[in-house]
Amino acid sequence: MLFENQNAKIKRIRIMHPIVFLPLFIAILIGINACSATKGSIVILEEPDNTGFTIDFNKWSSQNKCELFLYKGDELQIEVNREIGKIALAIKGKNGSEPYTGSDVKAGLFTVKVDETDKYEIRINGKDATGKIKVKKINNIAE
Repeated sequence: MLFENQNAKIKRIRIMHPIVFLPLFIAILIGINACSATKGSIVILEEPDNTGFTIDFNKWSSQNKCELFLYKGDELQIEVNREIGKIALAIKGKNGSEPYTGSDVKAGLFTVKVDETDKYEIRINGKDATGKIKVKKINNIAE
C-alpha cells in the first residue's frame, strides 16, 4: 500500500509536468522576442526604375537590406548623413563577392565599383542611429 500511493503521486507529477513548463516556455519566447525587437523607425524608399533607394532612420537599432542588380563595372554612389548612433554597411553579391564592408560608417559621400555582374544585397545595421543613407546606381558608360 505504501508503494501504490507513491506511484499515484508520480503519475500526478508526470501529468502536471507539461502543464507547468508550457507557461514557462511561452514566457521565455516572449522575453527573447522583446529583447530582439526593432527600436526606432526606418523608412526605405526605392527608386521606381530600380536604380537606388533612400533609407531614413530615427533612433533605429536593427538591420535591414535592399537588393540591386548591377553589371560589371557599375558603381554605387553612397551618401551617408549620420547624426547619431552607429551604422554598419555591407554590399555583397549573391555569387560571393563583397565590394564593400564598413563597421562604423561616418557621414560622407563615396563610390563602390563592382567587379562582376550579379544581384547585390546592401545590408545596413544600426545601433541607436539617426540619419539618412542614399544609394544610387551609376551606370557603366564604357559598355
